[in-house]
Amino acid sequence: MCPSWARRKKKMRVLNLYAGIGGNRKLWTDCDVTAVEYDPNIAEIYKSNFPEDTVIIGDAHAYLLEHFQEFDFIWASPPCPTHSRLRTMQKKIVYPDITLYQEIILLSFWHEGLYCIENVIPYYKPLIDPTYILHRHLFWCNFNIFYKEFENLETCKKLNEREFLQGKIGFNVDGYDVDKRKVLRNCVLPELGEHIFKEMKSASCAKKLGQKNNTKESLQTAYNSASMQSAQYALEL
Repeated sequence: MCPSWARRKKKMRVLNLYAGIGGNRKLWTDCDVTAVEYDPNIAEIYKSNFPEDTVIIGDAHAYLLEHFQEFDFIWASPPCPTHSRLRTMQKKIVYPDITLYQEIILLSFWHEGLYCIENVIPYYKPLIDPTYILHRHLFWCNFNIFYKEFENLETCKKLNEREFLQGKIGFNVDGYDVDKRKVLRNCVLPELGEHIFKEMKSASCAKKLGQKNNTKESLQTAYNSASMQSAQYALEL
């Protein structure tokens, strides 16, 4: 836990891109979240799950470029269909969506806060090596994540798959005009999202601790330098 001096007076500002219905977000606490989702019907479900969040219906990729400097932590889950190993079973051949790698490069070079980009394990060798592999996901991030096992749901083998996923993820999508199976399968397990969020907050605390120590060292160096200059001046007198 962060010492009292390192705790924020304001909640952490979090950007949740390609938010879906919010599986990754479900167990996050003590944060102000802005979520971006392109599909208004899916955004409606997200908003019902997290009424306190700011929900923007629009292009997550464009929003990131314009607003990334406004947030302490950014989570992005760019669309995965063109990367998935299931792509090799499709008759139609398509280009992989390079949006994923554009966002990794942008945040790794320009974002001063913390970030985590999630995607599936692809059918090709990733163009940029992931930082971590957890569950069935690759993660590119700028903080440490402790390895942890999570339940392998194997949903394709389940009868009543939608009901099973609703129970495991804890969201009810009945009554909404969406592809219910798809939005549920696209969810990151809430427990995995929580684990990464906690690891990120620990990294944020360590970062603030390092900044405080650096400031104290700089002040001590300045004080020592001033003391030496004063002593030198006294000798000259």
